[in-house]
Amino acid sequence: MHIDLPEKLYYSIGEVSRAFDVNPSLIRYWEKEFDVLQPKKNAKGNRKFTKDDIKNLQTIYRLVKEQGFTLEGAREYMRTHKNQLDKFDIIQKLENVKAELLKIKKQMD
Repeated sequence: MHIDLPEKLYYSIGEVSRAFDVNPSLIRYWEKEFDVLQPKKNAKGNRKFTKDDIKNLQTIYRLVKEQGFTLEGAREYMRTHKNQLDKFDIIQKLENVKAELLKIKKQMD
């Protein structure tokens, strides 16, 4: 899954939920269920997600939504297969390259 977010330091929950095409409530629920998600909160309590948070969300999304893991299964997998998660990073980088190449191709047509 390619996530198209602008280059920023922090992303709002609205931006993140649109990028993943899920409800903000699901993001908040995953935040409670997964310790690796620790978005910063401003004085109003608005969540601000970093690139690391986005990377962790991509991993959770891939495990739960695409591969059909339960939440407990995804937590266990993330805890015990840290080296396997590097493969997710490589796949994500390749998907980003593919998306950029498709954009270039579309501009050339």
